[in-house]
Amino acid sequence: MSAPTEAPTETAVDTQKKILNRLRRAQGQLTSVITAVEAGAECRDVVTQLAAVSKALDRAGFTIVSSAMKDCISSPGDTTDSITVDELEKLFLTLA
Repeated sequence: MSAPTEAPTETAVDTQKKILNRLRRAQGQLTSVITAVEAGAECRDVVTQLAAVSKALDRAGFTIVSSAMKDCISSPGDTTDSITVDELEKLFLTLA
């Protein structure tokens, strides 16, 4: 029987791509919201689209903060572009 293999860890480049994809998706959704408002779309449709934009932005923000948390845990002594636990908590609460 073979030993279980661990899932590959996500690199900083992978994380950045994921964040950019989420932000681009939110940008496209926001363009749709603007177009819908300009066209006089139903309130229900506009709010639904706006909620999708908000969720996409929240997910991007949480991914950015969680990435910073991982960086702090994996290299706690690294002082370049370091962020304190208090700063991370404040950023996280800003999104909550």
